[in-house]
Amino acid sequence: MLHDMIAWLVTTVDGWGYTGVIVLMAVESSFIPFPSEVVLIPAGYLAHQGQMDPGLVLLASILGCLIGAFVNYGLALLVGRPFLERYGRYFFIAPSVLHKTDAFFARHGAISTFTGRLIPGIRQLISIPAGLARMRVATFAFYTGFGAGLWSLVLIALGYFIGDNEALIRENLPLVTFAALVFVALTLLVYVFWNRQRQLE
Repeated sequence: MLHDMIAWLVTTVDGWGYTGVIVLMAVESSFIPFPSEVVLIPAGYLAHQGQMDPGLVLLASILGCLIGAFVNYGLALLVGRPFLERYGRYFFIAPSVLHKTDAFFARHGAISTFTGRLIPGIRQLISIPAGLARMRVATFAFYTGFGAGLWSLVLIALGYFIGDNEALIRENLPLVTFAALVFVALTLLVYVFWNRQRQLE
């Protein structure tokens, strides 16, 4: 079954091309739960095969992420906190998750839209507190695009360097995802250390 799913994902990404990457990553970055790994690792694999350009895949991914993130940002800006508290569950936004992203945003400020993009469970919804706080659009776009670009680059590179070993992708997709998360965790540790040093100065 996993073999069929991987084959379907590779075929789907190949058939939809860069537009498909934009659409799927926009979905992934909105309030709809959808893992980016299942889009970008196959896209990296196709780039290794010469069927897609890795640079264009990265740009398509960032664009899609920005579209999805601005959906959440605009939704929060438009409806406000009371509506999200009451009806957010109908948009896959549980109150507990909303409070979690709120706390993360309050603790880290504007740069949380960068670091939050690298944390599963926070990544899709960090745009909501940014919208509620009426964060400057240019700042929001910059940090969101930077974080989305870093996460996308890791996944595309993993798919690319696994290369034509489709069996390796099929058998090790959970391990590949874990490796991406380890890389992200190290990046966040560097950020935390840098932020603490800055506060001590």
